[in-house]
Amino acid sequence: MENIKVENMFNPDNGRDIPNQFRIYTGNGVLFQSYKTIIAKKQNGKVYLDSNAWDYSKTTSKWRNIFLNTDTKTTKQRIASGEYILTDLNS
Repeated sequence: MENIKVENMFNPDNGRDIPNQFRIYTGNGVLFQSYKTIIAKKQNGKVYLDSNAWDYSKTTSKWRNIFLNTDTKTTKQRIASGEYILTDLNS
């Protein structure tokens, strides 16, 4: 079985774990999951975003931005340029 590690996202402002926001480390990369939905995946130097949920809410966007170390404007630019790939991560 593949070695998988799950941890809560960490709030650098107050030092606390964030409930319902997760980093999932697998042998194939790392995922960002918000509640029960995979939002983003980093794998082999590429970034994949769920086409239906990548910009679902303000909270999802905040933690996605922390996961990707970017902001929403830059994320949209990277999607438009093809640097970030929109796909279905939840089927």
